[in-house]
Amino acid sequence: MTTYKFNEKRISSAIEAAKKTHEQNQLKSTGSNLDTSKGECLQVSAECISIVTKDHKVCISLPLGFGDYCFSIPISIPEGTVGNACLSICTFWGIPTGIKVTIEIGGITIVSQSFGKC
Repeated sequence: MTTYKFNEKRISSAIEAAKKTHEQNQLKSTGSNLDTSKGECLQVSAECISIVTKDHKVCISLPLGFGDYCFSIPISIPEGTVGNACLSICTFWGIPTGIKVTIEIGGITIVSQSFGKC
């Protein structure tokens, strides 16, 4: 079984984008310019990779210490179907707290799962 992996540079880039989004909201020791109306939770897309179903599964090596995980694909999806696995990084004030993986076949989401806090 092939285990697919996301690009570490793209993951780092998504995390950096989340940090930059919130850097103007950082607390200062002399006061606070924190605007909670802007929302503390942010999800940033990191990358989509091509996948092929095998044994009605897609196995992916997850980043940020979440390990390897095999997603079961509905039996109605033919063996060997090509699709995409997309990764988003979930953050709280720019700090990574989890990930979300979405498996798409033919532009339709067939599996979506979060790991950690999203």
